[in-house]
Amino acid sequence: MPGSTIPLEQPARKAERLRITEIFHSLQGEARDVGRPTVFVRLTGCPLRCVWCDTEYAFHGGAWRTIPDIVEEVAKYQTRHVCVTGGEPLAQKRCLPLLRQLCDAGYAVSLETAGAHDISGVDARVARVVDLKAPGSGESARNLWSNLAALTPHDQIKIVLADRTDYDWARGVIAEHALAERCDILLSPVHGKLAPRELAEWILADRLPVRMQVQLHKILWGEEPGH
Repeated sequence: MPGSTIPLEQPARKAERLRITEIFHSLQGEARDVGRPTVFVRLTGCPLRCVWCDTEYAFHGGAWRTIPDIVEEVAKYQTRHVCVTGGEPLAQKRCLPLLRQLCDAGYAVSLETAGAHDISGVDARVARVVDLKAPGSGESARNLWSNLAALTPHDQIKIVLADRTDYDWARGVIAEHALAERCDILLSPVHGKLAPRELAEWILADRLPVRMQVQLHKILWGEEPGH
């Protein structure tokens, strides 16, 4: 019609993408769901440099993938449990919509995060496994302590310990912040450095209200990536 304005076609919205190191199917090696068949989505990149890190290969590289593409690949494994890990997943801002869409698709989703990024925006359906950094990691100054207030019984705290100094630090943090009243606490020995039996004896001697864990995937597959 004369004088009318023809609306311009809106450009297609650019698909949300994340940089992914790998997507693989394995047994969950840690945390509450240890032993469960799980699809792991490992995001690339991490701003921390823990001295005992066992996933340095995820610091760089990876490939850009859209969220629908990621969800589609996860579906191929026909497994209910999905773990989004890294690197540090929350270092990529589009991790949040990925978590949400995985939950919307009906998966039981967990997030492994170093605890240096705000977890309050994570979908409440996600089980957040927050890794508090002990002094032996070299990154304890990066702990975002405000995250503790956001924890619920659905979440978990993991602390990896290199020696007795780390254990004493963890014991003090657990008491100071009443962490056992918030969620499950998981203490892990650094593989190959702190003997699991030694950590077990400390926990029993102190009647510490925690769960001890070792890395099942390393018992089964050693240091081989993708497990």
